[in-house]
Amino acid sequence: MPEGFTKVLVKSEVPEGTLKLAQLGGKRVVVANVGGNFFAVGEACTHVGGPLSRGRLSGFVITCPWHGSRFDVRTGAVVGGPASRPEPSYEVRVDGNDILLKEK
Repeated sequence: MPEGFTKVLVKSEVPEGTLKLAQLGGKRVVVANVGGNFFAVGEACTHVGGPLSRGRLSGFVITCPWHGSRFDVRTGAVVGGPASRPEPSYEVRVDGNDILLKEK
């Protein structure tokens, strides 16, 4: 396993076009599969903590189910409020069937 990376899921747990909650240390992270590519950002919406893993994924944008804040899963950037702070994003690697994450 590459240094600094932690296995959090296997690919089959995150079918294309879906989101899945993962744990990285003590942090809740949401992993997204967009076109077979995996991305990871913080799971708690920066607006008021809504569960992004229960949100909607459309292309590279995840929408919070509580108030509709939208974030780019590639970078964590806010693409639509009411949130004004970005989500933390994580480096993702795939090793065989394993999804590995590392804090940036």
